[in-house]
Amino acid sequence: MSKQTTLDPSCQDDSDPSSLSVEAAWERIRTDIQPVNGIERLNVRQALGRILAEDIRSTVDVPAHDNSAMDGYALRGADLPPEGTASLHLVGTALAGHPFTGTVAPGECVRIMTGAPMPTGSDTVVIQEQADQADQQVHIGPGHTPGQNVRRAGEDLRLGQTVFTAGTRIGPAELGMLGSLGLVEIAVRRRLRVAYFSTGDELENAGKPLEPGQIYDSNRYTLYAVLQRLGVEATDMGVVPDTPQALETAFRDAAGFADAIVTSGGVSVGEADFVKDILDKLGEVGFWKIAMRPGRPLAFGRIGRAHFFGLPGNPVSVVATWYQFVQPALRRMMGQAIVRPLGFRVRTLDRLRKRPGRTEFQRGILERLEDGELVVRTTGSQGSGILNSVSRANCFIVVPHDSGPVAAGDYVEVQPFEGVMGG
Repeated sequence: MSKQTTLDPSCQDDSDPSSLSVEAAWERIRTDIQPVNGIERLNVRQALGRILAEDIRSTVDVPAHDNSAMDGYALRGADLPPEGTASLHLVGTALAGHPFTGTVAPGECVRIMTGAPMPTGSDTVVIQEQADQADQQVHIGPGHTPGQNVRRAGEDLRLGQTVFTAGTRIGPAELGMLGSLGLVEIAVRRRLRVAYFSTGDELENAGKPLEPGQIYDSNRYTLYAVLQRLGVEATDMGVVPDTPQALETAFRDAAGFADAIVTSGGVSVGEADFVKDILDKLGEVGFWKIAMRPGRPLAFGRIGRAHFFGLPGNPVSVVATWYQFVQPALRRMMGQAIVRPLGFRVRTLDRLRKRPGRTEFQRGILERLEDGELVVRTTGSQGSGILNSVSRANCFIVVPHDSGPVAAGDYVEVQPFEGVMGG
């Protein structure tokens, strides 16, 4: 967030031959990042949002037995009438958790409910809407197929089958699957430790009056939110003054405990920006500028064992660089397979301004027309200091590196926020 009044032009400049393309920058990050060491065992319910450290194999067949997929009547497929009507004698009832213990003989059937085990001797279920019961007789017409409406044992999972591989993030669906296997504990990667802070003498914390030339620090609120969603151990180190001594101390302290350091501000080209000099002194810089807008001054490097991500100071640039680079990189450090934001193509209702030489992530509003077509329009001004352009948007509009202006009606790639901003 630092220097957003005087150094914004560095984010808005046209193409710079010294800037890496988005793809080249991503490749450097991908090849440098490795998962952290450290594994712990957790109760399954405590593992939501964590990353598996081992493969999970099924301990049982799922389902454990042949069972009915519908409410109806269990019978022998050989008793289905090819034409006319068959009358079968009703000999009992099968419920989920209370199976029928007898055997279905020729000419017999059992009333069965969804999920109940198939009685011995039966292999077919006729749904209740397609049968007529009168006292203990059930009448069934033609048009049925032997084996219908039956879920076979192990058709979901077989005993010993790999259910999830190491690196899988445990979400609600995964948690349910683990519960279906009867597992109590699983091995997960330890939580990633991330330190974050803002730089800039002009920044003030919320709740305090602003002095002339000061602004409130919004970027640490954004970083707090995205780091919480990611499920890491995040340490807020506050606002660090723009002095070499203060910045060096902050970086040394952060590198002493964190796996990753994320900062905002201080990575543009200006007289008071000391971050690059300190990184050169304490560690190494992988790259400093990316041919993208917003977010051109994005720094990536290492201080000791900690990876460093220096985000620009402008609030929108923080959002764009976080979701395009930092979040996938941290997921990889957590042990998860890297997942970059997914996109798809829709028509734009607006003309998009763009010059070749950089990839742009413009803020857009994805909506559905009355005829059902998905289209996108911009939020208006795309300045990197206009944070409400993100809160009003629901997607990024991605305009490729070599593209020029985009005409209204042309197709563009969009990345829905529900996809890129999910935890």
